[in-house]
Amino acid sequence: MSIQVTSVSKIYKNQKVLNDVSFSADRGQIIGFLGPNGAGKSTMMKILTGFIKPNEGIVLVDEIDVLQNQIEAQKNIGYLPEHNPLYTDMYVREYLQFRATIFNVDKSEIELCIKKVGLTEEAHKKIHQLSKGYQQRVGLAAAILHNPKVLILDEPTTGLDPNQLVEIRALIKELGKDKTVLFSTHIMQEVEAVCDRVIIIKKGEVLVDKQLSDLKVDNEQVIEVTFDYKIEEQFIKRLPNIVSYKNNYDYTWHITFESKEDMRPKIFDFAQENGLKILGLNTQNKNLETLFRELTS
Repeated sequence: MSIQVTSVSKIYKNQKVLNDVSFSADRGQIIGFLGPNGAGKSTMMKILTGFIKPNEGIVLVDEIDVLQNQIEAQKNIGYLPEHNPLYTDMYVREYLQFRATIFNVDKSEIELCIKKVGLTEEAHKKIHQLSKGYQQRVGLAAAILHNPKVLILDEPTTGLDPNQLVEIRALIKELGKDKTVLFSTHIMQEVEAVCDRVIIIKKGEVLVDKQLSDLKVDNEQVIEVTFDYKIEEQFIKRLPNIVSYKNNYDYTWHITFESKEDMRPKIFDFAQENGLKILGLNTQNKNLETLFRELTS
């Protein structure tokens, strides 16, 4: 296993930020590490990289105990924190040369890394002269410079424009072919585009740990319907194949059906039978974003 986390807990003062978290990951996996703000994602990532210690638990990276042998474990980890810590008065190539000396990386590897992350045309500039997207590329270059087996990326696409998002996603997918990549994000489409697997945590506990393909539900559909009159829950229950329902506003219902059949005609029939008019009708796919909202709201 490239990553092995066993029963990790972390307490700050009286708050339990992580509660008995366990998961593992193999080489070649790209894992989306998801959760609402304050769920404990960044704390778990800092524990994995050895920057903070848990109160309980075991953390192994490439079978090296991070808590007992921090420096040796960090040789196998590339880390890009949420707030990219760059020396912005340095030139791009100068900064990467500085990072290379820390990890005893041959300077010939720097040019290969610059090319891999698409910084060839910008390498002569000072970092503060670069756009947010290119600064993220510098952070990624620094993270992969020593060819780590594990990449930990904390919201690597924050603040990027749509074109930069596509480019960074493609780079992460390429890097994930021969490394273990764990990255956090609040953009569900990003996870669906890049990841093989999803871990969702809330209040420091793992709620979901599954392959992305296992989360796709083909026989469920979500329909949001707005009637012209406030109706009671007992009437909504009369609709067939209901899995769950929620009254978002007085006249609006968010209903999940278990059926491959389009349920909209059934809703029209229901409205007609009960003397109701439909003011709005929207269908939503049962996707990762829907699941995330259901689990964490």
